[in-house]
Amino acid sequence: MTYCIGVLLDEGVVLASDSRTNAGIDRVSTFRKMFSFDKPGERFFTLVTAGNLSLTQGVVSLMTEWLNNENPDQDLYAVTSMFGAARVVGNALREIHKVDAGYLQQQEVDFTASFILAGQLKGGQLRLFMIYDAGNFIEAMGDTIYFQIGEVKYGKPILDRIIHHDTSLNDAAKCALISFDSTMRSNVSVGPPLDLMIYRRDSLKPGFTVRLEDDDPYLQAVREGWGGAIHKAFHDIVHDPGWDI
Repeated sequence: MTYCIGVLLDEGVVLASDSRTNAGIDRVSTFRKMFSFDKPGERFFTLVTAGNLSLTQGVVSLMTEWLNNENPDQDLYAVTSMFGAARVVGNALREIHKVDAGYLQQQEVDFTASFILAGQLKGGQLRLFMIYDAGNFIEAMGDTIYFQIGEVKYGKPILDRIIHHDTSLNDAAKCALISFDSTMRSNVSVGPPLDLMIYRRDSLKPGFTVRLEDDDPYLQAVREGWGGAIHKAFHDIVHDPGWDI
């Protein structure tokens, strides 16, 4: 299991992913699940992945092989819109499914995968998409300004309470980390290192990226500060409801 977030804001976009793929008493494996493709000044894309690791790695590898082949159905550097970029991800996923899905199904192996794609082309709008296992996708718009994939339920409440269009990039990044901390607290299959990417709208250059290990000072400060704040808020609520118990 994994957990990834993409948040679209007035200022830009924030994406975050964990790196844990297997969790057990004596076995934890980590793999990067965030990948960027860009031509500074022209286009920027970042992709985060969840699901069967062989499928997601296959999709990223195929997309990398397709670069510079000048086919707009395959080449992220040839697409003319973010809609076209989302189609490239969906096309790559379908191609990998054609090769591997049948064999995986025979072995009763989960062969699902999903992706969040953020990006911008010169002269176009910054956009955020979620690509489903079938290769189809939806776009963040209107009141829907964030997507989650993987283990989504534990980290959703804080996003619903805090994230708005005008939330700052720094606050959104902090909120994303709190969302991860809540998820890691309740599900051992999600864990650090965490990859965080912050892209400022219209910059058309690689976003700020950082990898946060479990002992990272800021990640620890978020964890301790949020935990302490929850305890304080709990005890500050009126504790006597006036019930005759």
